[in-house]
Amino acid sequence: MKLSPTSNLSASLEFLLQEISGLRSQWKSPRRLRVDLQAETLPALIELLKGRAGFVHLSAISCVDWPAQNEFELVYHLWSYEVKVLVMAHIRIPRDPGIYLSIYDLYRPAAFFERDIHEMFGLFFEGSPDMGKFILTEWDGPPPMRKEFDGEAWVMNQFDWQDYQPGWLKDIEAKGGGITTRPEDVRRDKPKPWDEQS
Repeated sequence: MKLSPTSNLSASLEFLLQEISGLRSQWKSPRRLRVDLQAETLPALIELLKGRAGFVHLSAISCVDWPAQNEFELVYHLWSYEVKVLVMAHIRIPRDPGIYLSIYDLYRPAAFFERDIHEMFGLFFEGSPDMGKFILTEWDGPPPMRKEFDGEAWVMNQFDWQDYQPGWLKDIEAKGGGITTRPEDVRRDKPKPWDEQS
């Protein structure tokens, strides 16, 4: 069933999506459809949307870290130039071991998005052509987009603080200005908002 801009878009797409079991869909706007499904059915959905519904453009793959649930959420953003609709396919995978299948064989741009997610979250995509570093080439810390990563604590542990007191700064501080409190003196160990989610 090929979708066309003149068809009843909602009904046509919903009919097509019935071929994927366990899928839940919700129209967020007339041109944006959210789809939630099991991770193992994502490749079938993507093949269906690309091959039979004209969703030929992978706009992005994004990742959300849910440490309280011990899961990562991957969102595949698929666009159809024919019907001008964005489908956002949401799946969840376990944080440990943090491995999922690459969709590089279906969408070549997936290699870039998968490599970025690997670098920032530590997920590994089986079958992706390159999981090497490309943004954080000198980085030796943990994946920085995981919610347990504490950037301030990492900086405090990695670098030595040096007292910087040039003459011009002393003059400003004498008049009540400048930086008068070191970062570790204002650090608050409050629970993070994501630690409270269930």
